[in-house]
Amino acid sequence: MKELNGISCIELEEAGEPRQQIMVSRSFSHPVTSFQELSESVASYTTTGAEKLRKDGSIAASICVFIHTNNFKPDEPQYSPSMVVPLNNPTDDTLKFIRAANEGLKRIYRQGYRYKKSGILLMGLHPKGTQQGSLFDDPAYQAKSDDLVQVMDAINKKMGKGSVGVAAAGVRKGWEMKREKKSPNFTSDWGELPVAW
Repeated sequence: MKELNGISCIELEEAGEPRQQIMVSRSFSHPVTSFQELSESVASYTTTGAEKLRKDGSIAASICVFIHTNNFKPDEPQYSPSMVVPLNNPTDDTLKFIRAANEGLKRIYRQGYRYKKSGILLMGLHPKGTQQGSLFDDPAYQAKSDDLVQVMDAINKKMGKGSVGVAAAGVRKGWEMKREKKSPNFTSDWGELPVAW
């Protein structure tokens, strides 16, 4: 009753605990067998993860890439590997994450399997600006990298998610999850609000 009268009974937390890791993973619309499609999906999920990382004002020290076959089809060969790829220096650079994830994917990919899912996990998160610099850091490259990802994030925020991205994430994306039966986003998307005629 007190809440209805505007009296707070439970204190609100000003900010939650900072994230320890960021995971982005989806199932495919159909089984994927080619390295190219897996690489595109991993690059796409890595891009999304890096955007979340920058939004949090964090950097990551390593990236884990994983792929899975469909364990609900026991008659098919099963394979669900993962690999952690440490970075030379913690970063929030999308391109560095994609290169590292692709290296990990090359090591774990095996032909002859029908993959149902892929994903990435950004690990070793710290607030940006708290990492120790290295003798081999290139300030000019870092400044260009920061400018590039800031411009990409600004365009995607203004024009819509995925308006601009990296070529490694593919264009057609035939592997993407099907969404024909997805519920409308009445509460989170202006474009999907019901309109009375």
